[in-house]
Amino acid sequence: MTPGTGFWHGRRVFLTGHTGFKGAWLGLWLQRVGARVTAFSLAPPTQPNLFEVACVAQGMDSRHGDIRDFSALTTALAESQASVVFHLAAQATVAEGYRSARDTYATNLTGTLNLLDAIRDCRTVEAAVIVTSDKCYAPAVDDKSLDEDSPMGGLDPYSASKSSAEIAVRSWRESFFGGPEAPRIATARAGNVIGGGDWGAHRLLPDLFTAFAAGKVPSLRMPDAIRPWQHVLDALHGYLLLAEALAGKDGPRFATGWNFGPDAADELSVAEIAARAAALWGKEARIDTSAANFQKETRTLRLDSTRARRLLCWQPHWRLDQAMRRTADWYRAWSQGQDLRAISLAQLDDYLAAA
Repeated sequence: MTPGTGFWHGRRVFLTGHTGFKGAWLGLWLQRVGARVTAFSLAPPTQPNLFEVACVAQGMDSRHGDIRDFSALTTALAESQASVVFHLAAQATVAEGYRSARDTYATNLTGTLNLLDAIRDCRTVEAAVIVTSDKCYAPAVDDKSLDEDSPMGGLDPYSASKSSAEIAVRSWRESFFGGPEAPRIATARAGNVIGGGDWGAHRLLPDLFTAFAAGKVPSLRMPDAIRPWQHVLDALHGYLLLAEALAGKDGPRFATGWNFGPDAADELSVAEIAARAAALWGKEARIDTSAANFQKETRTLRLDSTRARRLLCWQPHWRLDQAMRRTADWYRAWSQGQDLRAISLAQLDDYLAAA
């Protein structure tokens, strides 16, 4: 199932985190389907970044602001007159959570609460998708796949902040969004997303392709860790379908938590992904697997996305091999100085054609 252009064309949307990796791709997608986007975020977190190299600000009302600033956030949302909200602004890495634990909680928990209260004060909002993380769950017993009813309980500061955000959203939903005319609020938990334009620190494929482009040999922190790998567009596809369902006549039944993860065959170890990346890059690309893990982090993470497949008719459209080829192609185009907005939009169009 493909998100409907008819639903999105001319629709007012409020997007947080549009200067980040997933947020920038979502901004491009919303522009492609004709949405009227007001976006609110801090300045891009890295140099370079997808937001700037793909000129994501074109065709939207792009505002720089901090979701921890309740007044600024409330004003921006009210002025957007949005009917749909996507919340992607976050501190997004485990490693940074260890370095700045309190700030991670302030962004991922307090920032989310600020947005929820801003939505309470905004009469135009009908639906909101709050993006958290697959790491919000407590570690699985016997490496089983985690479904939406699995217990919350991330152990490191980043993961725990996402668990806390999930609990807070459920509390606000039960306490303040239960009426028949109230906005429908859902949370979304994707797997480890890959794709062009991610330069976040301690992110596997960005580190690999950046090193390969520079002729360096990257090291792996946790080569044996297993993660659910998927292209960023597959995750965003799920978010868009979820928003449409929330805004529909049966919206209240979709106001809950949702997993959007890959097929089981695409849940591979870091070492396996790195080996595939090196083979795709070619040019004698090599990796170093001798580095030891330096922090406590869940070793195996698998997602059960049966609910999204059954009720939203969502499924991944780019299997891992294709997702990695598309990612390698994007970084190769970047290393060659090509037009990255054109490259990104062409990949999006290819994805939409496949979906």
